[in-house]
Amino acid sequence: MKHLPKTRNIGISAHIDSGKTTLTERILFYCDMIHKIEDVRGGGDGAKMDHMELEKEKGITITSAATTVNWHGFDKKGITYAEGDGQSIKVNIIDTPGHVDFTVEVERSLRVLDGAVLVLCSVSGVQAQSITVDRQMKRYKVPRLAFLNKMDRMGAGAEKGATELREKLNHNAVLMQIPIGAEENFAGVVDLVTKQAYYFDGDNGENVRIEECPADLVDLMEEKRAEMIDNVAAFDDDVMEKYLEGEEPTEEELHKCIRAGVNSLELTPVFMGSAFKNKGVQPLLNAVARYLPSPLTCAKPTGIEETKEGEKKLTFEPDFAKPLVCMAFKITDEQFGQLTYTRIYQGTLNKGDTIWNTRTKKKVRVGRMVRMNSNDRENIDSAGAGDIIAMVGVDCASGDTFVQDDNMLNVSCEGMHVPIPVIELSIKAKDKDHQARMSKGLARFKKEDPTFHLFTDEESGETRIAGMGELHLEIYVERLKREYKADVEVGAPQVNYRETIRQEASFDYTHKKQTGGSGQFGQVVGVIRPLTADKKEKEDQNFKFNNNIKGGSIPSEFIGACEKGFEDIMEKGPLAAFPLIDVEVDLNDGKYHDVDSSDMAFRIASRQAMRQGISKASAVLLEPYMKVSVETPDEYQGFVIGDLSSRRGLIQGSETNAGGETIVNALVPLAEMFGYSTDLRSGTAGKATYSMEFAEYKDCPANIQEEVIKARKEKLANDDD
Repeated sequence: MKHLPKTRNIGISAHIDSGKTTLTERILFYCDMIHKIEDVRGGGDGAKMDHMELEKEKGITITSAATTVNWHGFDKKGITYAEGDGQSIKVNIIDTPGHVDFTVEVERSLRVLDGAVLVLCSVSGVQAQSITVDRQMKRYKVPRLAFLNKMDRMGAGAEKGATELREKLNHNAVLMQIPIGAEENFAGVVDLVTKQAYYFDGDNGENVRIEECPADLVDLMEEKRAEMIDNVAAFDDDVMEKYLEGEEPTEEELHKCIRAGVNSLELTPVFMGSAFKNKGVQPLLNAVARYLPSPLTCAKPTGIEETKEGEKKLTFEPDFAKPLVCMAFKITDEQFGQLTYTRIYQGTLNKGDTIWNTRTKKKVRVGRMVRMNSNDRENIDSAGAGDIIAMVGVDCASGDTFVQDDNMLNVSCEGMHVPIPVIELSIKAKDKDHQARMSKGLARFKKEDPTFHLFTDEESGETRIAGMGELHLEIYVERLKREYKADVEVGAPQVNYRETIRQEASFDYTHKKQTGGSGQFGQVVGVIRPLTADKKEKEDQNFKFNNNIKGGSIPSEFIGACEKGFEDIMEKGPLAAFPLIDVEVDLNDGKYHDVDSSDMAFRIASRQAMRQGISKASAVLLEPYMKVSVETPDEYQGFVIGDLSSRRGLIQGSETNAGGETIVNALVPLAEMFGYSTDLRSGTAGKATYSMEFAEYKDCPANIQEEVIKARKEKLANDDD
């Protein structure tokens, strides 16, 4: 337990190209984990945290990487941290991807972290993926600091970043520093708590020089410091009282207020620097140690216990002596077996222990445990509550819960939100040998990535893969070719349409079959209606069943079969056999027969009743709309808006960033976005960039619905032939 106050589990998240991996690389360097800084793009061995060949080539992060560092601080006075005693702080860091196609990597990382650093480009400010990442942090109630990176760039501005955090993300964002110099003359920062200036000397900014605030910045510093104290004093009544009486809070009191604000999720302290130019990283590390919670002070993780009375909510304590509870949050298959990234919430895990998987109810032995440093590993014998480690050779799935006590087999950690795939394509191998390699690779990817779906089309027998976007699937196809030497061909990408209903309808169906001996009988009566957002028990719920049977008109043992029967029909809608979403079913009445009623009879009756109800409930076809954000020089704004409009896009608005570029935001049907990157490059002389993520399903226009249904029927007919 003595190490827990000095442990921080943090993630580094941001929009693509904001400098997350560069920042992590500098953190590793300043904590003596690496002795040479490598660039993310090109040259040398590439960034330590981007260890896949594809990551080094494309200069993007595809998988989240974990590492552990020890931070000693840099203040010559001997810095003391919130819960430490001046000794080093152990920081477990997860560097996550910025591309929305790999959003599950961010999702599962934030699920197990106690704090996060939200990195923003100080030129572009809050961008499309920054909004997504922030939404994920809020979903898991993760306290965060903000870091305005790239302060050395033309158009960089600290005030703008803080303002956008307030206006676009509704953060109570407060500047903790002001910059010394601007753009290419950015030289360091002035800390508003200590009033001292920090400069970063040496070849790699490793020597932090502390000086008095430059004379020309004193007035600005005092003004911004007063604003900061106004905002943070509110988090401690005693400090607020002293401040209102005209007494200035001490440094320690300010640290205490900031820490309270961060941990209540009501304050986002804003730091700044240039990771690439080696400036501002060490003060950020001090802030991580000072303000982000340890496993002892973070919000207690929760889980669920299945009991006879229903689900019971549990809270796990970060105590080494309590029974073990840990969760596998990410898995990767490797040459020597599966590597299972695990967060320990409670208890202690030792090498050689036998533990239970609460999903499979099977025992597994932990033969080897490692602490990860990107793709390097260090063998360890023991780990306790608050640790993030990896188990080697333990077979399980992402999200599985492990316990040591067989009395806790009904316990599971709360799961994470997994977005639905919006795009799919067919894939086939050249011959049987390549088919075996392809199958092996696809099975591994499916196991590792909950957003990657693999299935066989029943009608055509072809193998299909589905995912979050073109880049997502393109990376997996490329990995099949490189890592598995599988020669594969892929079909054209296809949109994952959905179907739903728009009005309430009743059903009353009796299934009766008499064929000598015992027959089949079951009657179900009720109502089907659209499932609205306010009635969903969780964000991604698509089907809700309400059992309103009174007086035993259908015995309770058949209710489960009824629910399964209604749910069976959700797989294929009536219009074009696409999955149904957002449907609520009330089972209100029915009849049974003492001899002829069975689970199967009620399941069949419910299927037919569901079909009957849907046929009267105004079924519609839905198509996925994407949130598209295009950054373009001003002269191409007209082309970008015109092109998006021609793709049935709904323009949401445009704005100009500090660099003078225009950002156009739109909602566009995914079906119209194939090949967009090529068209955008050619229409803007290669100067525009865009990001895209799933926004929502919307009704298809009548003419598009007709085309899709016709094409789908033709395809199904051809498959039957």
